[in-house]
Amino acid sequence: MADLRIPRRKPLTARVGVISMGHYTYWPQFAGLLEEMNRKTKVLVKKLEKNGVTVTDYGLIDNSTSAYEVIPKIKAGDLDLLFVDMVTYATSSTFAPLLHHLQVPMVLTALQPLSAMDYTKASTFMQLCNDDVCSVPEFNDVALRMGAKIPPVIIGILEGDKKADLEVAEWCQIAKVLHDVKKARIGHLGHVLESMYDMHTDAAALTRTFGLHAVQCEPDDVMKYYKEPDRKKIEKMKERILSFFNTPTPKSDPITEKLRPEHLEIAAAAALALESFIDEKKLDGLAYYYEAEAGSKMRELVTNFIVGNSLLTAAGFPMCGEYDIKNCIAMMIMDRLDIGGSFAEFHPIDFDNDTILVGHDGPHHLNIADAKPSLRSLKVYHGKPGSGAGVEFSLKTGPITMLSIGVKPDGQFKFIIAEGLSERRPIPPTGNTNTHGRFMPDVRTFLKRWVAEGPTHHFALGIGHHARTIAKIAEVFGIEWVMTTPNDWAAIKPAL
Repeated sequence: MADLRIPRRKPLTARVGVISMGHYTYWPQFAGLLEEMNRKTKVLVKKLEKNGVTVTDYGLIDNSTSAYEVIPKIKAGDLDLLFVDMVTYATSSTFAPLLHHLQVPMVLTALQPLSAMDYTKASTFMQLCNDDVCSVPEFNDVALRMGAKIPPVIIGILEGDKKADLEVAEWCQIAKVLHDVKKARIGHLGHVLESMYDMHTDAAALTRTFGLHAVQCEPDDVMKYYKEPDRKKIEKMKERILSFFNTPTPKSDPITEKLRPEHLEIAAAAALALESFIDEKKLDGLAYYYEAEAGSKMRELVTNFIVGNSLLTAAGFPMCGEYDIKNCIAMMIMDRLDIGGSFAEFHPIDFDNDTILVGHDGPHHLNIADAKPSLRSLKVYHGKPGSGAGVEFSLKTGPITMLSIGVKPDGQFKFIIAEGLSERRPIPPTGNTNTHGRFMPDVRTFLKRWVAEGPTHHFALGIGHHARTIAKIAEVFGIEWVMTTPNDWAAIKPAL
């Protein structure tokens, strides 16, 4: 699949800042100490830059006056994340102003140069150079007293510490999520599929919680690009689609057929119309559902987004059927973590193998397929109007993570998270994507735990085990989260 990976519409990035903390009385007492502090910070800056983020170093603050002076500069940086570099002991009077005046999420980094001091040659200078963790308790105590979030902390060795480096990389990836989600423009087109109460979402609550804007769109906004298609562009899109998808002959499901030429034509035209529409509206994602009048051109268009929305989702533009804008956000989070993010729900349980089919009729993140995906013509889209091309592929085998964004009785959002395994087993040839999901401790217990947390029936599906990272993202946004599966995957031997 490496040669078939769909490139992103725009690159992943984030703006992060570094502010170093020290104590002004040390500098005249210990010659060269300030220079050593600045050297340590330069090492951290290089670590961050290696993780694909833009870094601004705001220097070292060592008293309350310098803290207040740097605040306007940090605000002007419009940062996604601020790393507070605990290069040595610092009084909390340097940190309290940042807590009060800045809205940017912070991560304390306590990375000392030595794995242990040479106690036979130890000195106060050496101790101060490695005192990174010393004031972390004081800083967090002040955060608690001020009613602010207690910031997370990375503890480790400045160089050669793989565990610390992974934490730095994780927070850079989280910064990329924040960079896109907090200013996203997610289109909302059509209406809720009738009777799906779990799909309803308060647009103001989305802005309050995530910072994004829900753009209310009309189906006619897309139709104007579908009415008069460019024949050359359609032919190019058809070639692009056929180069990326297989078109197998039907198997056991009587509603499936080999891809019809007319369905390919419609899918290509709809994909082009979608791309023009999202460019015009400057959208970063789209949740939609619309039925239109039977036999109308509008129904032909709105029921044939499946191919185009799968291509867009794989390119970093999450698209969500059934008007589920909450799940569109979950898909965006996974995409910005670079782990996929398919639109999924639960299908029949395989009690013989203790697995459950996980999938949907789309949209899917094609970059997490384990082989070339397929297109089939469907005589009907089950449970919905219309007919046309359907996307089918097998998910990569190995670890998977799921995220559902639910709504609590008070209107606040809730992250429901699970980790499992995708196994290579036969899937039904229905023109829909599915994978066999295995969950600890067993499929019955897992499903009872999952549904007890009140998820929507949709969720985002990604590859790898990333529950801890997603939980950190929830905490940055001030959202309750729950993990519904245990973490010890060494206890089972999956059929991968």
